Amino acid sequence: MSLFHQDYQVQREDYANAGRVSSSIKSVLKQMGLNPNVLRNIAVACYEAEINMIIHSEGGEIELNIAEDGLLSIHFNDHGPGISDLEKAMSPGWSTASEKAREFGFGAGMGLPNIKRVSDEFEIETSPQGTRLMIGFRI
Repeated sequence: MSLFHQDYQVQREDYANAGRVSSSIKSVLKQMGLNPNVLRNIAVACYEAEINMIIHSEGGEIELNIAEDGLLSIHFNDHGPGISDLEKAMSPGWSTASEKAREFGFGAGMGLPNIKRVSDEFEIETSPQGTRLMIGFRI
């Protein structure tokens, strides 16, 4: 059973609002009194995943859940095209970001490696229909 649940939407190439969802999640969790170190890791992971959705997908949904057992999970479910080479995408510095994304300062190829590094749990599935990422934090 979930103690807390919140849903968010992310639009394709919505650079003007990049980081809006992760900022909102950070604000909600800060009000709940989360440990600042855990909160920082959540903010980093959430921002990286949100940016990846804006840059690489057709948009999607983000779900924040806090379970009774103390696991905070964030699910990122996007709509296509999927990650063509997940092994390479997990390698620091590898990026398929467009020139437009790079003009905004994104596309360094550190998103997935950073997310995995700061998360307690990390699960990813990808197909041409989309990518599903779950990151978890023990709070």
